[in-house]
Amino acid sequence: MSLLQRFQEFIKENAFFQPKDKLLLAVSGGVDSVVLCELCKQSGYDFAIAHCNFQLRGEESERDEQFVRNLGDKYEVDVFVKKFDTKKYAEETRKGIQEAARNLRYEWFEELRQGKSFSFTLLAHHANDNIETVLMNFVRGTGLEGLTGISVFTVFGYCIRPMLSFTRSEIEEFARENNLAWVEDSSNVSSRYTRNFFRNEIIPSIKKAYPQAEENILDNIQRFKKISNLYGVLVEELKGRLCKYNQAEVRIPVKELMHYQGTSFIYEIIKDYYFGEKQVDEVIKLATAESGKYIENDMYQIIKHRNWFIIAPRFVRTDTIIIEKDSNQIRSHAGVLDLKFINKEKFVLDKSEKVAQFDAKHIEFPLLLRKWKQGDYFYPLGMRKKKKLARFFIDQKLAKNQKENVWVIESAKRIIWVVGLRIDDRFKVTERTKQILQLTISSP
Repeated sequence: MSLLQRFQEFIKENAFFQPKDKLLLAVSGGVDSVVLCELCKQSGYDFAIAHCNFQLRGEESERDEQFVRNLGDKYEVDVFVKKFDTKKYAEETRKGIQEAARNLRYEWFEELRQGKSFSFTLLAHHANDNIETVLMNFVRGTGLEGLTGISVFTVFGYCIRPMLSFTRSEIEEFARENNLAWVEDSSNVSSRYTRNFFRNEIIPSIKKAYPQAEENILDNIQRFKKISNLYGVLVEELKGRLCKYNQAEVRIPVKELMHYQGTSFIYEIIKDYYFGEKQVDEVIKLATAESGKYIENDMYQIIKHRNWFIIAPRFVRTDTIIIEKDSNQIRSHAGVLDLKFINKEKFVLDKSEKVAQFDAKHIEFPLLLRKWKQGDYFYPLGMRKKKKLARFFIDQKLAKNQKENVWVIESAKRIIWVVGLRIDDRFKVTERTKQILQLTISSP
C-alpha cells in the first residue's frame, strides 16, 4: 500500500474528520510538513497553511517564511504567518527556547483555528519523532504513560497528527517520487538541543549495535499502549471498589488502600487531586496517624478520619440550577440559557462558543447547571480520553478569575458542556443523529 493510501486509510478508519471539513496545516517548510500538504492535496482536502516564524535563525527564518508563502501559491491556498519574539517570551516565562516555541505555536494554532473556523489543525509529526520522544522520556525518568509515545491528538483536542505511523525515510522517499522541494533547518545539524542530540548521536549509535532498533522501539510503543490501556482499566476497577464518592468528597478505607502500598495504586488515586509521587510516602505515614491529621496542596486535603481517608477540596462551590425538559429559558448567574430541539433536516451547525448542539437521544433530563468543581472531568470534543477540567483550564490558559466563573451542564452526572468553552465528545451531533438539543447562553 502506498503512503498516500495509508494516509487516507488511517484517517478513514479513525474518522478523524470528514472530507468536507476545512483543515489548517502547520507547515514549517521541512520535508515532513511539505509532504503533509501534498498528501492533503492529492486526497482532495480543503486546507490552508499556518507558518510560525520564531525569528531564531536570522535570514534562514525569513527564507523559510517565504518558501511557505510560495507553497501556498503552488497549492492555491491561504497562508497565515505569525512572527514571534521567541527569545523575549522565553525570558519572561523562564522557559527554554524549545518549550517557549512549542507553547507559542500551539496557542496561535488554536486561536487561528477558532478565529477562521477550521475544523482541525494537522501536524506533521512522524514515527521518528515518536522514537525520539520515548527515548528522551525513558532517560529523564517516566511512568508507563511516557513510554506510550506521542498521542495522535494534542492537549487541545483539535490538533491531529495523521503521519505518526510514517518513518522519516518513507516521507523523504514520497517527496522525491513527487518531485517536492523543501527547506532544511540548519539548527537540526547541531546537537545543542536535547532532541537533536538523540536524533544525531544517540539513536545512530544504538543502531550500530542493533540495526533494527527503530523498528523495535516502534513495536514496543504499540505494546506499551496496549499495556497502558489494560492498566487503566484495572486501576479504574480498583477505584470503583475502594473509592466512595459523595458530591465533592472521596472516602477511601485506610486498611484496604494500604494493601496496595507496594504498588503505584496510591499514586493513581491521589494524582487526580494534584498530589505527586512524593506525597505517596506521606499518605502511607498518614495511615498510622491519629484521626484529624491531614496533608494538603493548594486545592485539596487528604484527611485521616478514623478508618477512612477523606479527599476533599479546600473550597466548595454550591450554585446549582435544575433544568427540566420542557424548559424554554433559564435565567441564572451564568447567563440566560435558551433550550431548543431541532430536527435533523432543519439542523445547521453553529460553531459559536455561546452555542452547544447535542445528539438529543444521549441527553437525559433533568439537566443540572452548576459551577465547576475540582475533580470534574469530561471528554473534550475531538478527544477519546477524559480530561480533568482543572487541566483543561490550564491548557486553555484561563486566568484565575476566569476559572472561578466557569459553569458546566450535567446530564445523568456526566458533564455535557463546559459552558462557553467545549462540549463533551460523547454527546456530539453525528450523521446518525435524528434530533438535536441546542443550548444557547447569553449575558445575564
